[in-house]
Amino acid sequence: MPGNRSSIRNVHFYDPSRPEEPLGGLYLNPSMTRKKFFRLLNIVIHVNGPYSVWLRGADVPLTPTEDPLESGHYDIVCNFPGGMILVTDEQCIVRSFSATISKRDRRFREKVRHRDRKCVITGVINPAAYRDVWISFEAAHIFPLSEEELFIRLNYSQYLTNTSEETGTGINSCQNGLLMRSSVHKQFDSNNFAIDPDDDYKITCFAEDIDGIDGRTLDPVCRDPRDENSFVDEFLRWHFRQAVLANVKGSGEPIFESDFPDGSDMVGEILSGPRASERMEAELFSRLNSVSPIP
Repeated sequence: MPGNRSSIRNVHFYDPSRPEEPLGGLYLNPSMTRKKFFRLLNIVIHVNGPYSVWLRGADVPLTPTEDPLESGHYDIVCNFPGGMILVTDEQCIVRSFSATISKRDRRFREKVRHRDRKCVITGVINPAAYRDVWISFEAAHIFPLSEEELFIRLNYSQYLTNTSEETGTGINSCQNGLLMRSSVHKQFDSNNFAIDPDDDYKITCFAEDIDGIDGRTLDPVCRDPRDENSFVDEFLRWHFRQAVLANVKGSGEPIFESDFPDGSDMVGEILSGPRASERMEAELFSRLNSVSPIP
C-alpha cells in the first residue's frame, strides 16, 4: 500500500468557510520559516486578491519573516469581499526509480562524478573516488529522464551553458545532475526533500529527516559560477515546485513502493495502486531507455 504523506502533518491550512476540511498541510521540520510557508502557499493555492494567514487562536496575522513556523491550524482569509480560495489543479509528475545504462547515461554519470566527487546533499566525500570506485554514490537527474518530452516542451535546454558535447535534448547534461548517496537519491526522487535555489540553496525536508539534511546548504562544489558544468538553477526550481505539490497540496501524493525483490509482482503492484498508468509509463520509459542504442 502506498505511503500517506498527510499522516505525519502537524501544520494544516484551511478556507475558513470550511474549517474542518484542510486545503493542505505539511510536516514541520526546523528549517521551515514563516516566509517559506507563504511561498509554499503561493504554489498550491490561488486567491483572487490579497489574503492574510492566521494561526487559530492568534491575535495578529502571520507575517512572512525568517522566524520558525509554528505547528497548528492556519486559516487563509481573503482581505476583500467576494474573495475565493482555490487549490491548484497542477499535479506533480510521477518519477521512476529505475537506473538506466545507455551510453549517454554513462557520460552523464561520469561527468557528474568528476565534478562533485561527494554527496552534495550530505557532504559525505567518496574516499575511493581516486580509484574510480563509486559504491553507494549515484548521479541523480534533477529533471527526470522519463519526462524528456516535457523537458523539450518547456524548452529547458535554453538554460544549459555547456552544450559543446551535447547531441540530444540536453536532459543528460551534467548540468541536470547531482551526485548523491544512493539512499538520498531515492529520497530526492520521492520528493521527500528539495533544494531551494531562491533561498541560498537550502534543503527543505518534507518528511522525517533521517539523514540530518534539513536546513543544510547544497555543497558549493556543484554550483561554482565559474564552472560551465555547474547545475542549472531553473531545474532545481522545477523540482522544488514538484516537491511542494507532492507534499503540501491537498492530502499529498502517495509515496510509491520502490523495493521489488526478485520474483515479486512489480507490474501487478503498480497497476493496483494510484496513478497506475503514469507509473507504468515512467517505468517502461526507464527500462526501454536502458537498452536504447544511443551512440
